[in-house]
Amino acid sequence: MTDIKKIGIVGCGFVGSTIAYTMMESGLFSEMVLIDINEEKARGEAMDLNHCLPFLSPMQIYQDSYEGLEGAAVVVIAAGANQKPGETRTDLLHKNVSIFRDIIGNITRVNSECILLVVTNPVDVLTYYTLKMSGFPKERVIGSGTVLDSARLKHLIGERLEVDSRNVHTFILGEHGDSEFPVWSSANVSGIDMADYCPICEKCGDICELYGIFDFVRDSAYEIIEAKGATYYAIAQAAKRIITSIVRDEKTILPVSTLVSGHYGVDGICLGVPSVVGRGGAEHVLDIPLNEDESKMLSDSAEKMKELIAELDGAMV
Repeated sequence: MTDIKKIGIVGCGFVGSTIAYTMMESGLFSEMVLIDINEEKARGEAMDLNHCLPFLSPMQIYQDSYEGLEGAAVVVIAAGANQKPGETRTDLLHKNVSIFRDIIGNITRVNSECILLVVTNPVDVLTYYTLKMSGFPKERVIGSGTVLDSARLKHLIGERLEVDSRNVHTFILGEHGDSEFPVWSSANVSGIDMADYCPICEKCGDICELYGIFDFVRDSAYEIIEAKGATYYAIAQAAKRIITSIVRDEKTILPVSTLVSGHYGVDGICLGVPSVVGRGGAEHVLDIPLNEDESKMLSDSAEKMKELIAELDGAMV
């Protein structure tokens, strides 16, 4: 039996600790447990967060072993190794899959009913392995997917068109990485098709002039990492959006990473696709209309992920 007011966070680096701060401010939970291989770091984060509570709602925040995850309704996995100079992506993946094997084994030992939210990169591949290792139903293993990427695109479009980015509706789908792509065919501003809105607003000639914005979205993480070493504020907000929909059973449609089983002609891989997110996790995948080019890009992104998993499986034999 899980307690919907309890959350666990595994990994207290930049991303994990920022998610913890965001969850504390959200008011969604009455209890939060922090776990890290560096127990002193997790203990310090818990102390620092507790000192915020006089300004916020009452909450229990503490560092613990994996036993502390018992009863948590949501467990966020933000742990993992960073890529070192000279290390290939496959090397890093091999290392992180090994780390995840230990983490998932420890989580499932004490809690087999929670929803697992993976935010560690590369998130789609690690979500896939988390699903395999945990044995959980596919609905209860979610990756942050392209939720953040979609938000970045909305922000840049809103800035360009000089409208509230919350009124911009579009998705980035596929891998959270280089093979992701924007769904321009259904993009709209408050119900007005983007292709029709562009001539109205007179900020650009037509929708084609917006296409270059996607390059900034795809490369923005690299730019932020180059400037400050890591990205963590926006991914924490993306995690909060997903978790809020779970806790409040909002049935929000978000492009989380989930197992795709026949949708869009893709099968057996985790990718960022529009999904109904509620108390049960990623409850349904939606087949939104894609044009021919977009369908091919999704297929190509899925093939890239399958090749990476096959390469990794071969290296692990």
